[in-house]
Amino acid sequence: MSTITTKAATPTEWEDVQRALTGGGDGASCQCVWPVLRNKDWNATTKDQRVEILRDEITTGPPPGIVAYRDGEAAGWIRIGPRLAQARLAYTRTIVAATHEPLDDGSVWAVTCFSVRRDHRGQGLNAALLAAAVDYARESGARVVEGYPVDTAAVKVSPNELFHGALSTFLAAGFSVVGELRSGRPLVSLDLAG
Repeated sequence: MSTITTKAATPTEWEDVQRALTGGGDGASCQCVWPVLRNKDWNATTKDQRVEILRDEITTGPPPGIVAYRDGEAAGWIRIGPRLAQARLAYTRTIVAATHEPLDDGSVWAVTCFSVRRDHRGQGLNAALLAAAVDYARESGARVVEGYPVDTAAVKVSPNELFHGALSTFLAAGFSVVGELRSGRPLVSLDLAG
C-alpha cells in the first residue's frame, strides 16, 4: 500500500510543484494560473509568463496550493486560497449567481484546480489533496471553502476537464451542494465555522 503525504507549496517545493503539474492534462501549460487571471489577462500571457506568475505567487506567499506525494514522489497539486485572490471567480457570472457568500469576503476560500499525474491517478490523491486543503484553509482562518466540481454521475467529461474536481470527492469530504453553475456543475460549500 502506498503512502500519501502533502505539503504546502513554498519556494522549497517549487520543483515538486512543477513535477505535479506535468504528466497529464493542461497543468504544464496552465501552471494553475487560470483561476487568478481574468480572461483578457489570461489570453495575453505565454506559458513562460504563467510559470513566472506562479513562481512569484509561491515566493511571495502565502502558499497558493498544496503538493501531494505518493511514496515520496510529487504526484498531485491543488489550488486553495482566498476567493478574492482568484480574480477570475468574481468575473464568472455563473459563480456570482450561484454563491451565497459575499464576493468581497476574504474569509471565503475556494478550491479551483486539481492536477494529478497520469501515473498516479486512481490512488486517492484528490481526496488527500482536498482534506489537506480544508485543513490549510481552517488553520489560515477561512470561514467557508467553496468548490466548483463536475458531477461525473450527470455528465461525461474527459480527464482534462476534471481539473475542477469530482463532486463525489467534495461530498465525501463533507461539502454540500448549495448552487448550480450549469447542468453537471454544482457549487459546493463547506462551513468551517461550525
